[in-house]
Amino acid sequence: MFDKKHAAGCLAVVALMTLGAVLALAQVVAPATPTPAPAAPQPGDLKAKQLIDQMIEALGGNAYLNLNDSSQEGRSYSFHHGEPTSTGLLYWRFTRFPDKERVELTKQRDVVYVYNGNQSWELTFKGVKPGDPKEMVDYLRHREHSLETVLRLWLHEPGVALLYEGTGIAEQKPAEKVTVLAKNDSVTIHLDPTTHLPIKKTYVWRDPEDKQKNTEEDVYDNYRPVQGVMTPFSFSRVFNGEIASQRFLNSIKYNTGLSDDVFVPKR
Repeated sequence: MFDKKHAAGCLAVVALMTLGAVLALAQVVAPATPTPAPAAPQPGDLKAKQLIDQMIEALGGNAYLNLNDSSQEGRSYSFHHGEPTSTGLLYWRFTRFPDKERVELTKQRDVVYVYNGNQSWELTFKGVKPGDPKEMVDYLRHREHSLETVLRLWLHEPGVALLYEGTGIAEQKPAEKVTVLAKNDSVTIHLDPTTHLPIKKTYVWRDPEDKQKNTEEDVYDNYRPVQGVMTPFSFSRVFNGEIASQRFLNSIKYNTGLSDDVFVPKR
């Protein structure tokens, strides 16, 4: 015969067993918490992705995406407040993606600018000197927002987003607009709805000194096929609505295997 203390202990054990059974049953019967499904892409996002894919294909697809270097020759013009400041200079331009460039100016090719990574140099008859720091800031900003950088690097950034911005007019032509957002930055590309080639690229940045917003645009025209790549033989830069510079190509070659010596500060 159990004493009262022993009986109380047995009741406690029974109560724990019953509670355990109830909890186990609850786990079996209670529905599992559903895992939230990923948000479905919005129609505008899908449209933007389609347009970007069409543009890359129109530019040459893999031939465009696999460009390593270029060698071009043409004539360049500079402007001040939208007015030309010269009759144009002959230029030779050599690039290697993503961050090397050499520009030789004048018929004698005696003024040279070299850009390699985050450094630049100016070569003249006086010798070699480092590039102007302020001009380098502008150069790096433009390079970071170039069409090649956006399509070949930005699109692979974590968290990149594509937004369809509707239709409009760009350079007196019908256009569809797509904005690429990456790295807390954005670029809007205006596309020809028929050829799917880019007409214009726009980006906005804030001046660190006066805090004012500035709008820069690159305008592409006169496309021609070169080695399987649709190449604009006319290129213009526009700053806050005023044309800043123009380039007109006479010839261009891709993937010629430019040596490293091209991009060092020497003649």
